[in-house]
Amino acid sequence: RRLAETLGEAARAHHLSIATAESCTGGWIAKLLTDIPGSSAWFDCGMVVYSYEAKQALLGVNPHTLELHGAVSRETVVE
Repeated sequence: RRLAETLGEAARAHHLSIATAESCTGGWIAKLLTDIPGSSAWFDCGMVVYSYEAKQALLGVNPHTLELHGAVSRETVVE
């Protein structure tokens, strides 16, 4: 909780917004962030994408990256 609060404070101080793209965490990070009162000032949106198709369509992950490295890989996260 404290880390989420610190992140939110930093986002607000620097006039940034936060968006998440989660898979294995099932939206848990977005939940932690939005549990903080006032988070609507700096939290924009969160997506939970499990399937290869969703990762491609919603996040723009290259199908080749998914085939080569899998859904839970550094390469997929970077894309």
